[in-house]
Amino acid sequence: MSEEQDRFSRYSSIEFRTNQVVEGFITGLHKSPFHGFSVEFAEHRLYNTGESTRHIDWRLYARTDKLFVKKFEEETNLRCMLMVDDSSSMLFPFDDALRDNGHTKLSFALYACGVIIHMLYRQRDAFGLSFISDKVEYVSEIKTSFAHKQRLFAMLEEKLFEKQLETKQTKIDDILHQFAEQLHKRSLVIIFTDLFSTLSSARDLTDALQHLKHNKHEVILFHVYDNKREMNLEFDGRPYRFVDMETNQQIKLSVEQVKEDYRKQVMRQSDFLHSECNRLKIDFVQADINRDFDQILLPYMLKRARLK
Repeated sequence: MSEEQDRFSRYSSIEFRTNQVVEGFITGLHKSPFHGFSVEFAEHRLYNTGESTRHIDWRLYARTDKLFVKKFEEETNLRCMLMVDDSSSMLFPFDDALRDNGHTKLSFALYACGVIIHMLYRQRDAFGLSFISDKVEYVSEIKTSFAHKQRLFAMLEEKLFEKQLETKQTKIDDILHQFAEQLHKRSLVIIFTDLFSTLSSARDLTDALQHLKHNKHEVILFHVYDNKREMNLEFDGRPYRFVDMETNQQIKLSVEQVKEDYRKQVMRQSDFLHSECNRLKIDFVQADINRDFDQILLPYMLKRARLK
């Protein structure tokens, strides 16, 4: 095994790939007109006149013509819990032929967690991970260490290749109430879910989100979905048998007969949740699994910048 292969073998595939996403994203921001903001966010802060010049990043100064100081010893000022909906509906699209980019909703959410963990670690923030369905499947401690980061990436990797042996339904509202009480005050809670639930309503979810806000937590709710098929029902004109992945209920129908009414109902629920999140000052972000991870990183960065 070559030295380069040995170096890469220490990393899980999800860790390596998400790190590449983050590096490419930050490099792209450095080259953009907003490089000052992105660098300050990542690992620097603006230089204040009169302070020591010892930690000025002169290479960055050469690129940007602005003075930034490297941040080495700052203590963490953020605790973040990443929550992933692990219910059966997150396994859509289950057919390889339907996956435009190889992702299910669950695998997209796992990779999205990976890119955010890399960003949190770069900022020396504390982070934890949980998998939820109608119960808490797994929850980690919230820490900052390299060993902790490696453990979480191992969990993400394990979940990525795990075969789901039983049907799991969604009921995250009760779990959010539980986390609202148990998490350290003023934590950042990031939720990845497809919002499909037969066990609770949109109102139940917004009540739980309000509980998080009442306990001084900040929240980003990522609605993970397949825009092409789940929102727009882009199927050909023949009849299909649709199966509810959480209840196994089945229905045969022609898509064209229901598409308009279906889209109205889906948009009605989405608009309601968006409106309620705006009222609660919660970031509600549509995350289409057919797009890249900039749609995850940009909202996270903006939220993180506001929390400074």
